[in-house]
Amino acid sequence: MTMTHARQFPQDFVWGSATAAYQIEGAAHEGGRGPSIWDTFSRVPGRVLNGDTGDVADDHYHRWQEDIAHMRAMGLDAYRFSISWPRVQPGGSGDFNPEGIAFYKNLVKGLLAAGIKPVVTLYHWDLPQELEDNGGWTNRQTAIQFGHYARRMAQELGHDIDTWTTLNEPWCAAYLGYASGVHAPGRTDEREALQAVHHLNLAHGLAGRAIREELGAETKLSVTLNLQVIRVQNPDDPADRDVFRRIDGIGNRVFLEPMLEGKYPADVLEDTKHITTWDFIQDGDEDIINVPLDVLGVNYYCTGLARALRDGEDEHEARENEGHGTTSHSPWVGISGVKWLPLDEPYTAMGWNIDPSGMTELLLDLHKKYPHQPLMVTENGAAFDDVVVDGRVHDVERVAYLHDHIAAVHEAREQGADVRGYFAWSLLDNFEWALGYDRRFGIIRVDYDSLQRTWKDSAFWYRSLVQTSTIPTVESIEYVDVEVPETA
Repeated sequence: MTMTHARQFPQDFVWGSATAAYQIEGAAHEGGRGPSIWDTFSRVPGRVLNGDTGDVADDHYHRWQEDIAHMRAMGLDAYRFSISWPRVQPGGSGDFNPEGIAFYKNLVKGLLAAGIKPVVTLYHWDLPQELEDNGGWTNRQTAIQFGHYARRMAQELGHDIDTWTTLNEPWCAAYLGYASGVHAPGRTDEREALQAVHHLNLAHGLAGRAIREELGAETKLSVTLNLQVIRVQNPDDPADRDVFRRIDGIGNRVFLEPMLEGKYPADVLEDTKHITTWDFIQDGDEDIINVPLDVLGVNYYCTGLARALRDGEDEHEARENEGHGTTSHSPWVGISGVKWLPLDEPYTAMGWNIDPSGMTELLLDLHKKYPHQPLMVTENGAAFDDVVVDGRVHDVERVAYLHDHIAAVHEAREQGADVRGYFAWSLLDNFEWALGYDRRFGIIRVDYDSLQRTWKDSAFWYRSLVQTSTIPTVESIEYVDVEVPETA
C-alpha cells in the first residue's frame, strides 16, 4: 500500500541518479575505445535479447551536454556514472587513450559547472576484452591492472570527483559472468566464479589504496554492492536457518567481511571446499581488501524467499523461482538443497517482486552489523512497460515504486541507519544487459530511433522530491517545461 503522509529528509541528504558507461554511452568504435567483454558477448547469437548491443545505446558520448542539462533541470545534487575502462585504456594494460580521458574530463567539468557532484564508478562490468583473453577476473593480474587504472584516473580527474566508487555489484560480475553465464563473459565454472570473487575484492582494495595514495586520506572512497535480501519460509526450522546462512554467506558476507572486516567468512570457505581450496588468496590479500570506506553503496531492487529442500523434491525444479536469469547453471555457487519459492505480486517488468520493506530491512541489518559505516543507496528503481500517450509517459507504477522505496529509506533513517543519499536507477532508459533494450528503467524516456529524451511522470515527481527534500504524494505530478540545449 502506498504511504501518503509527507516525510522530510535533511537538507544535506544527497539526491542523485545513476547510469553506467556501456548502457548509455554508445560510440563503441569511436574515440580510440577498445572492445569490452560486453561488445563480444552481445555479438554471440542468443546471448542478448533481440541481438541488441551497446554500439549506440543512448549516444550519451555525443549528447552528454544535453543529459547534464536534464540533470540540472531536475535539480540533482549528484550524478553517479561509470568510466569505461576500455575507453581510457583500450587493452586494460599498456597505453592510455588521451581522447577517452578527455571525454570524462569534459563530462566532469560540465557536471561541476551545473552544480552537480560527480560520483565515479571505476568498474561497471565492461572489462577490456584483452584482459578477458588473458583470464579475466580469474587472473590475479587483472586485479593488479585495475589498481594501475584506478591510480591513473585519480591522477587525471583528481579532486574534482566527489566520491570514488571502485566496483559496481561484484556479485553480478562474478556469479552471473562466471557461474551462470547469463552475463559477459558467459562462463559457467564455479571455481572460476570464486576466483573472480576474490580478484574483484582484491581489485577493490588495490584501487582504493591507489586512489588514496594519489589524492590523500580525505578522499571519499566507496564500493557498491547488490546485497541479497533473502528470507526463509520458517526461521525457526534449523534447516531453513542453515539455508539462510549459506545464501547470506555466498551472496553477501563473502564481499562484506573481507571489505569491512579484513577476513573471509570461515563458513563460506568451508561450504565451498568441494569447489576450491581458495589457494588463490595470498598472504596479505585480506589486509589489502580491507581499505576504509567513507560510504558503503547499497543497491536494492527486490527480495527472495527460500527453504530447505525436502525429501523427494527435485533439485532442478526447486530452482524455478531462483531469478537472476536462471539457466541450467546457477549463480548460487556451492549451494544445494534449497527450494526457491514464488513471491507475492506485484512484480516489475523484470519479474522482480516489489517489496519496499526489504529496503528498510537491509539498511537496518547493515547498520546493526556495521554501526559506524555510513550508507548510500546507490541504485534503486524499476522497469515497467511504459506507454507514450500524447507525448507523455504516465508511469504511475514507477512513481509509486520510488515513493514507497524512498519512504522505506526514511524509515530506516528514523530507526537509526546512517543513510546519506539516494540515487534513482536510472536517469535514462538504456541497454539492460542480456535483456537488451526491452526493459526500461529510466525516469527519462529514450526513443531508440530518434534518441529524443522525454521526461516521464517519475522525472517530474523526482524533481519535486529533490527540490523540497520531502516525499511528494504519488498523485502530485507538477509538469514544467524542460528546456535543454541542442545536442553538441
